[in-house]
Amino acid sequence: MAFELIILGGGNMGSALAEGLVGASWCTSEKLAIVEQSVEQRARLTERFKNVAVLASLELDHVDQTTGVVLCVKPIHAEGAAREAGIAGVRRLLSVVAGLSSARIEAVFPGPVAVIRSMPNTPVLVRKGASAIAGGAHVTKADLDWAESILSAVGIVVRVTETNLDAVTGLSGAMPAYLYMVVEALIEAGVHQGLSREVSRQMVTATFEGSAALLAATGESPEELRSQVTSPGGATAAGLRMLEGRAVRAAFLEAVAAAAERSRQLGR
Repeated sequence: MAFELIILGGGNMGSALAEGLVGASWCTSEKLAIVEQSVEQRARLTERFKNVAVLASLELDHVDQTTGVVLCVKPIHAEGAAREAGIAGVRRLLSVVAGLSSARIEAVFPGPVAVIRSMPNTPVLVRKGASAIAGGAHVTKADLDWAESILSAVGIVVRVTETNLDAVTGLSGAMPAYLYMVVEALIEAGVHQGLSREVSRQMVTATFEGSAALLAATGESPEELRSQVTSPGGATAAGLRMLEGRAVRAAFLEAVAAAAERSRQLGR
């Protein structure tokens, strides 16, 4: 039986995409398959996705001219999995593998293939992700539309050139880690000022979530929203003055630059 979409790799990212696609009715469950080598993970996926085929391997009869593949395996296994997809006859592939260029994927296929690279981040696990996509040498607008329709099931999608994917990796790809570090520090700061750890955690988490929602809902710039909280000579102004004095803004600029450069190195 041929499927409309096959997800190669049923880990966190692959299962999140499957859940988002099923929830968005991207295709019927019977036309979606997940290929996963781990016996234990296949059992978990079978329990989680009742009507989705969970397979141990990709076979020739799973693919026809319309079948698309999402490559969600670990980088060390990615080229091998892509090669198997090419042997099976796949001609359209969306890769969420960090650091693996479209040219390297194209090189293992027996013929021309539409490769769309993407850089999603971990909030796709709760369908709040931010993903960027870029097309390879044989990609058309229809291919990009197809890739965007998949990733839109788990968040927002932007289109960039492939050379910009390293910058995306350094920014939104790594950004959850930056923000979690900020959240950790603020929780600790609340504890240092006498709050219980649980109260501090609740206040920081709720403020973090609410501030992001306010930024998205109002359409105002972060500078405008920051000014609304900052009274001249007030408590917030004192705190911001300390952060500027410690070069926090510059530290974020350097963090994104360092992560982007490391992404470039890994892709070479």
